[in-house]
Amino acid sequence: MERGSTGVAEVAASDLNLPAELSRRRLRVRLLIATGVLLTVIAVVTLLPGLGELRSRLAHAKPGWLVLGVGLKLLSGLGYVAVFRVVFCRRMSWRISYQIGMSELGANALFPTGGAGGLALGAWALRRGGMAAREIARRSVAFFLLTSIPNVVGVIVVGLGLAVGVLAGERNLLLTAAPAVVAAAAIAVTLLAGRIAARSQDRRPRSSPVRVSRRARALRASLIALADGVQEALVLLREANLVLILGLLAYLVFDLMILWATFRAIGPAPALGVLVMGYLIGELGGLIPIPGGIGGIDAGLVGTLVLYHVPLTAAAGAVLAYRAIAIWVPAIVGSAAFVALRHTLRGEANAIAVCAPQTEIEIIGVGRAVIRGEQVAAASGDNWLG
Repeated sequence: MERGSTGVAEVAASDLNLPAELSRRRLRVRLLIATGVLLTVIAVVTLLPGLGELRSRLAHAKPGWLVLGVGLKLLSGLGYVAVFRVVFCRRMSWRISYQIGMSELGANALFPTGGAGGLALGAWALRRGGMAAREIARRSVAFFLLTSIPNVVGVIVVGLGLAVGVLAGERNLLLTAAPAVVAAAAIAVTLLAGRIAARSQDRRPRSSPVRVSRRARALRASLIALADGVQEALVLLREANLVLILGLLAYLVFDLMILWATFRAIGPAPALGVLVMGYLIGELGGLIPIPGGIGGIDAGLVGTLVLYHVPLTAAAGAVLAYRAIAIWVPAIVGSAAFVALRHTLRGEANAIAVCAPQTEIEIIGVGRAVIRGEQVAAASGDNWLG
């Protein structure tokens, strides 16, 4: 999107198209892959010898706790929507924020690590509103950092609480104090990296006649995004925005409580400190690039919980139930949100098609817009990407 001499943003047709990553064909393929993996896990648990105790625990799971887990996942998703709206676009209506945010969560459940599908959807929505690529990168880095902060702080607080005996559970310093120190170091390294990246950009000449390679340009763009993103995250934290803080807590805490609920569904839950540490560290298995982190997160959670002396069958049963909820609730609810979003866009496209030039309509990501021949022009004052 470009701005003309009148201060009005002009929206090209390509800015209104959905990204290829979210085409029906690709989403269908991802859904089939996720379904295939799920069926494979069910077959293994059902047929493999030696898993009788695990099968018994799952067969006698209390449905009320599982239903509670579904509700907790929905509340966690609403926290994600709130954080998305505060970081990216506070002027967007809550209805559209919900449609985009929940669609992102659904895409994240089906696409590989790092939320590739959700990232593509969010970036597309931002491009529709005329946000520059650097701005998208800056806010995306800030969003990632902000949603990671509760996890890191949780490791520090709970790890130290276990180490000094304030919380009941593990006392081994390698499993309590050590993760807390690593988490604290991660915060320091991130802040330092952001400062170094900012200083490197300040020393770089604004223009240079020397042509640089694609790799050098990518590195420079990454440094800029890191520096800007760290700064943006700090600015947002200093605001102490209540919606942002509650959204961050809801996104993490309600998801953690799902694991607690699935433990209660099949038996007693471990001590709170052990459960929190097992969850926060085990979730790192999601870095493995497979749809929804299937297998990676499962192994990470089970392995970490066992390290904290949770019985293997109890950990495996609770994690399998947790992962079923964590994948399929966002996939189903996110699909419904995506259908609603497409319906909104279809109505938008029909309005554009029948509108005469100079007619104003409402466009997602643009706000009140004026039809100008083959393009759509949006008054900058009405742009919701503030």
